[in-house]
Amino acid sequence: MYQSLESTITSEVAAHVHIRYGITLPVVIEQPKQSSFGEMALPIAFQLAKELRRAPKAIATELIEELPAIDGVSKMEVAGNGYINLRLNRAAYAINALAGITVAAQTSGKIIVEHTNINPNKAAHIGHLRNAILGDTFVRMLRAAGNQVEVQNYIDNTGVQVADVVVGFHYLEKKSTAEVKALAAAPRFDYLCWDLYARTSSYYTDHKEALDWRAQTLHAIEAGEGELAELATIVADAIVACHLKTMLRLGVVYDVLPRESEILHLQFWAKAFELLKERKAIELAAEGKNKGCWVMRAEAFASSDDEDMDKVIVRSNGTVTYVGKDIAYQMWKFGLLGKDFFYRLWHTYPDGKQLFASSDVPADANHKFGAGSKVFNVIDSRQSYLQDVVVAGLKALGFNEQAANSIHFSYEMVALSPRTCVELDIDLSDEDKKRPYVEVSGRKGLGVKADDLIDKLIENASREVDARHADKSEADRKKAATAIAIGALRYFMLKYTRTSVIAFDFQEALSFEGETGPYVLYATIRSRNILKKYGPELPDFKSVLTADVFSRQLQDEDLWQYILAATRLDSAIDKALTAGEPAHMARFAFQLAQSFTNFYHGYQVLSEQDKEKQVFLLWLTEQFRSQLERALGVLGVEMPDFM
Repeated sequence: MYQSLESTITSEVAAHVHIRYGITLPVVIEQPKQSSFGEMALPIAFQLAKELRRAPKAIATELIEELPAIDGVSKMEVAGNGYINLRLNRAAYAINALAGITVAAQTSGKIIVEHTNINPNKAAHIGHLRNAILGDTFVRMLRAAGNQVEVQNYIDNTGVQVADVVVGFHYLEKKSTAEVKALAAAPRFDYLCWDLYARTSSYYTDHKEALDWRAQTLHAIEAGEGELAELATIVADAIVACHLKTMLRLGVVYDVLPRESEILHLQFWAKAFELLKERKAIELAAEGKNKGCWVMRAEAFASSDDEDMDKVIVRSNGTVTYVGKDIAYQMWKFGLLGKDFFYRLWHTYPDGKQLFASSDVPADANHKFGAGSKVFNVIDSRQSYLQDVVVAGLKALGFNEQAANSIHFSYEMVALSPRTCVELDIDLSDEDKKRPYVEVSGRKGLGVKADDLIDKLIENASREVDARHADKSEADRKKAATAIAIGALRYFMLKYTRTSVIAFDFQEALSFEGETGPYVLYATIRSRNILKKYGPELPDFKSVLTADVFSRQLQDEDLWQYILAATRLDSAIDKALTAGEPAHMARFAFQLAQSFTNFYHGYQVLSEQDKEKQVFLLWLTEQFRSQLERALGVLGVEMPDFM
């Protein structure tokens, strides 16, 4: 509702400014510093002052006198040196909220969001959870705003990490293909590979000659032939299955799994390579340290023209770097490559949703992916340089529009607090103990496995639920505890801005007080319980609540502020999308829960003696419940039946 009114105000003010002054400007709505100043504030006079060379206050006065009446606005006032404060028609606003008026969805082609992208060589850890939860929540935000979204999870099944696990099985443990296949079919194969990967990495440190095993394995995988390639397929496919199960525990699902093996087999890179050479986006280095390599010159993607910054796309031995493959993949995402994968059904989720994976074998042609109008790559900030190279590749090829719509949705890493390392029996140096956080390292086996973290959270939540609801069945208690635990985890990962490093700490993550997911869940359940207690006699609000009723009840300033708080979700989603910041949605949900909690303590809904007021309070409770549940849904948090 609030977003609908914002849309009306900004469009009508912009239209008047264009007609009156011949100037086109974006109209911004701000929040007044105090509620007594009104509900909205327009700084448009300050924007116009620069163009008209006049005092903002004079322009604001002129605008107020000449602006046609805006539906839903009861009064406009000049404030300060030129702000225009707006006071809304409270009864009309409430009537529209009752009717459920919203802004029509605006879509402009398919948006692709690529996230998770865990190397299929070991179990997922807490750093991977941040990527997946950020990406999944951003997808939910986009869809809540009416956008068509395709979710991709890129699988690098031919890379060094997979090769190192194969080296571990084949050369260190002397396992046969049949033995590895049997291990892959057993539970927690990803945990076994976690340890093996760390051991293989450690072995390289003391046995440099063993790096030849890695080179041989990579060559076999790329060729797709022999026992080593078969082992790589077994390992990667089994680990992907493990990752999908882990992510499903968090409510994270995907539409398609594009795999690097098909990018190689279907000659995606070969096509991109020819285009890059043809359009002189890359050149063959004739001298220097990159002699014999195909490089993208530094001036294409960096502020420096230092040749040391040149990015190698194809090595002198003819092998392509992974940024080269990323350029080809990004071109496919926008439908620029002139090639497509084949697709096979990989998995069917419990709700019937189908997940497809790329294939190099002709299959059902009814399934098409890619060809998006905008692409978000959820990748940590340490990959910013490589993402810049990918965008530069698109620009160099002449795809400027697609380059502008190729967005690196970056985030900082998840580390461990020293206290958590101690709890995990991880030996730290004296220097590490003094640091605010310790970086996770898959090669060193240092980190918290995602499933272990989820299990611990569920165990902790179960103790609370069991103590409070001994009368419930064990299955119901476990279901509630799981929802609370997942909600706590998702909220913890979302409440920090993307530019913040998260120092993961067990005690903080498991806390059920303060700005947490459980706090928002508890407020939502409270709103549900009020409505349940009223029972089947809950009134038909649309037939009972009239403009006169709203006019009388909204003389109470607190109730008016609660209505505003309970009707801003769509606006909050829009602002969070504009900022590209899921943390804004987490913060909004928390503030909405706080508003409801204050309302809950300030008004005795069920015992209110004035029947008209009670119906109004019940309706406001329903508004809070609806918006809280929607906000939690956008955050990917499932509601438990009780807490």
